[in-house]
Amino acid sequence: MRVSVIIAALNEQANIRAAIDSAQQAGADEILVADGGSADDTVRLATSSGASVVTSLPGRAIQQNAGVAASSGDVLLFLHADCRLSLRCIPQIRELDCRFTFGAFRQKIDATPLIYRLVERGNDLRVRWLGMPYGDQAIAVRRDTFEAAGRFAEVPFLEDYLLSQTLKRRHWPTLLRGPVYTSARRWQQRGVVRQTLLNWRLIAAYRRGVPIEELAKQYRRHDQK
Repeated sequence: MRVSVIIAALNEQANIRAAIDSAQQAGADEILVADGGSADDTVRLATSSGASVVTSLPGRAIQQNAGVAASSGDVLLFLHADCRLSLRCIPQIRELDCRFTFGAFRQKIDATPLIYRLVERGNDLRVRWLGMPYGDQAIAVRRDTFEAAGRFAEVPFLEDYLLSQTLKRRHWPTLLRGPVYTSARRWQQRGVVRQTLLNWRLIAAYRRGVPIEELAKQYRRHDQK
């Protein structure tokens, strides 16, 4: 089973090398960095670290679909640029072999306060009870299943939510032990409670029919003040 790791990146020079190194050490068959027009050293660092670089228009959904188009693996593993795979992540997928279709990993957030352990636990339960892994848990899916789901909807926001919503109707996700190490930067920028409440509010607004384009304006990129 060949596993392709696809990393969407935009101005991620501080994190891209660690993300690539983690995928290499976990045993990825190929690593593709889908760059959305970085103005920093992201592309140079990705290339020097041994990843293949694909350029596309900005937008995580667009970039990840571009990475898929250039990949060849049987399983697609979407890793955020500020996350890192543990050594056990990819072997856990391979151990399941034909029993694996769609899933994500337990998280370990890079911060020590207890509240982050509660966030990790809540995210695990969201996968188990609701069948909804999010992108910072490193979603993995078989290529044929991903293609049958229509790939990522090329929207400016919630592309991981929409994909999981589509996939779980036919394939309940597997919560793999992982862990995937996740940056705490977004929670640290806003505060854990404020960020969590914002996430819930945006999902609720989407369910009420608020256009995704309007919701995206409330969710800043990591490199935007």
